[in-house]
Amino acid sequence: MGIGVWQIVLILAIVLIIFGAGKLPKVMGDMGKGIKSFKAGINEKDEDSAASAKTIENNTSASVSAESKDKDSVKS
Repeated sequence: MGIGVWQIVLILAIVLIIFGAGKLPKVMGDMGKGIKSFKAGINEKDEDSAASAKTIENNTSASVSAESKDKDSVKS
């Protein structure tokens, strides 16, 4: 059950009636800016989570390294 050609034409006609031909380019431009902003926010979140995962990994390996040094010093 996909959207057919007639459904798209009907949606476009309703949008044209609601916003009018004069405001339609501005509305579409604002919609495009919103989509770009949304995508940028998603990408930023992915980068932040990757950076925090690396930080957690580094902290974990540092603590494991410190624990092994402590064990070595206790044995000696």
